[in-house]
Amino acid sequence: MANTSTRTLRLLSLLQSHRYWPGEQLAERLGISVRTLRRDIDRLRELGYPVESQRGVDGGYQLTAGAALPPLVVDDEEAVALAVGLQAAAQSAVEGLAESSVRVLAKVVQVMPARLRRQVEALRAMTLPAGWDGPTRPEVDPGMLTAVALACRDSEHLRFSYTAADGQRTDRHVEPHRLVSLGRRWYLVAYNLTRHQWRSFRVDRLTAPHGTGSRFRPRDLPAADAAEFVRTSLGNMPHPYRVEALVDAPAAAVRSRIGRWSRVEEVDAEHCRVFMTADSLDWPAMALGTLDADFRVLDPPELLELLRNWAARFNRA
Repeated sequence: MANTSTRTLRLLSLLQSHRYWPGEQLAERLGISVRTLRRDIDRLRELGYPVESQRGVDGGYQLTAGAALPPLVVDDEEAVALAVGLQAAAQSAVEGLAESSVRVLAKVVQVMPARLRRQVEALRAMTLPAGWDGPTRPEVDPGMLTAVALACRDSEHLRFSYTAADGQRTDRHVEPHRLVSLGRRWYLVAYNLTRHQWRSFRVDRLTAPHGTGSRFRPRDLPAADAAEFVRTSLGNMPHPYRVEALVDAPAAAVRSRIGRWSRVEEVDAEHCRVFMTADSLDWPAMALGTLDADFRVLDPPELLELLRNWAARFNRA
């Protein structure tokens, strides 16, 4: 059996990984008795962690927001700085960083007192990000991302209004699975309970997402992972532009730079083909420009014209 300190840390990790744990199930995961579990819970409370318990046959434990942040982690000022920084990182274009930031942000918000949440929101509202993403990237409220991330983590039914591309708004009831940051947008992968099918939803088109309080048993996703599901879904949708380019660089090097937003096929050791679909040619132009390699646009002709205009503008600069 693990020593008390190690077991306490594992208990804390388990409480942070799920919203609610039945007592017997939690004790079984730790390999201890229910009585020992109660003592370990008391030890966490002595350290300042706000653990609530429910009595009865279905009794259990959950980590909740308290009057103050748990000690020995971060102080109030550090917590505010951490939350604001994570909100900014949630809009990052760096592969993997956005999703990780939202997951950590959800954990921080779970135990953050209301007074600190108000400070975070005030600081975020009065801070202008110095990004260069441009108008092609929709703004998504970090608070909305956090709410959806918590519903995904807790396997909690989610309701929201959704605005389709044609402007039609409908109410949705889903089983949320995972948030995915792809192609400079956020997507929610979820099982639509109304139409009984898996769907990906653009988060910037969601309105007032909120958990219902009811739980569900997660279903098996019909894809290798959530990101692959979104890529496949987008590939089946009509797009105004389908971009193809020949790049003078190894396929592995190109995948490491823009593989998250494109399909890269090896031609030989020093050349590859890049395929992208987009509703605007600005992003493919920027993506190809970041490769630090020569490339030749094969399709569409409109991209060639855009690049000529950009080249003339850069020359004048």
